[in-house]
Amino acid sequence: MSAAPAPGVGAKAPADDSARPVGQSRWTPYALLSPGLLWLSVFLVVTTIMLLPMSLSSGRAFSGDGTFSFDWQFANYADAWTQYVVDTPIFQKSLIYALIATVLTLVIAYPLAYTIAFKAGRWKNFLLVLVIAPFFTSFLLRTNAWQTILVDTGPVVSFMEASGMLSVFHAINTPDSWPSWAQIFPEGLSAENRVLATPLAVIIGLAYNFLPFMTLPLYASLERIDVRLIEAATDLYSSAWTAFRKVTFPLSLPGVVAGTLLTFIPAAGDPVNPALLGSTSDALMGNAIDAQFKATGNYPLAAALSVLLMVVIVAMVAVYVRRAGTEELV
Repeated sequence: MSAAPAPGVGAKAPADDSARPVGQSRWTPYALLSPGLLWLSVFLVVTTIMLLPMSLSSGRAFSGDGTFSFDWQFANYADAWTQYVVDTPIFQKSLIYALIATVLTLVIAYPLAYTIAFKAGRWKNFLLVLVIAPFFTSFLLRTNAWQTILVDTGPVVSFMEASGMLSVFHAINTPDSWPSWAQIFPEGLSAENRVLATPLAVIIGLAYNFLPFMTLPLYASLERIDVRLIEAATDLYSSAWTAFRKVTFPLSLPGVVAGTLLTFIPAAGDPVNPALLGSTSDALMGNAIDAQFKATGNYPLAAALSVLLMVVIVAMVAVYVRRAGTEELV
């Protein structure tokens, strides 16, 4: 006769709620989640659902009786595509600006997050406070501050002009062989002697404002890494660069994916940085949607633009997460 299995060996988990803390109901986690779920339902899910019928309606807010009728106006999507993709590449420009800003933010945030996670020591909490400190200031005020920083006669622009950086940025133009893209950087990333009211200023503003959204997920991912894994790589005669490439960076990929998504998605539809730091030719999708809502009252076209931007970004995010090989978003 075989011996009875030892407690906990080969036995199934108990079906009761013995693992739950004493005095806690099974509905407690749901009750704690209910405020956040209610907020998301009202301000995200409901508003998104409202966009769909509006994008297929006709009418204007500032003309006629100001009412809208749902009559399956798929022409709104055709108008949105023609006006903002074919005629003027505002849609492409929004994705390009957001992509450049995301890459720039990643290049800045990764060394910063790495330093805080592995090298900061007792200064770790202080540096984290510095990263999140901009959140205590209005988004508009922070963006307006860059108008002072990037003023034509300021030290930043003077240094960039003296070092030749502005000439390099000015020389970056969109090839004429791509007619639908030729209006993205027709005169380069910057002018020869200024930064304000150029694409470079918009990209700098986007990178700065969304830098914490990249840094914090990267830090959280890097801080989880067991340092003994890196030490084991060096013990096996791996160089510091090889250990980073083979161990540290792959283990930090969840933070990279999360940070790039948290940066790219809001940057693609941001209306503030182009309005305050760019020129009229630097308007992005956020500005186009805002103008259709507020200036012309063409809510159906604005809704169609919003749905189009959302669908494209969701498709890009799905492909990106799949290609990144991780779904463990921090």
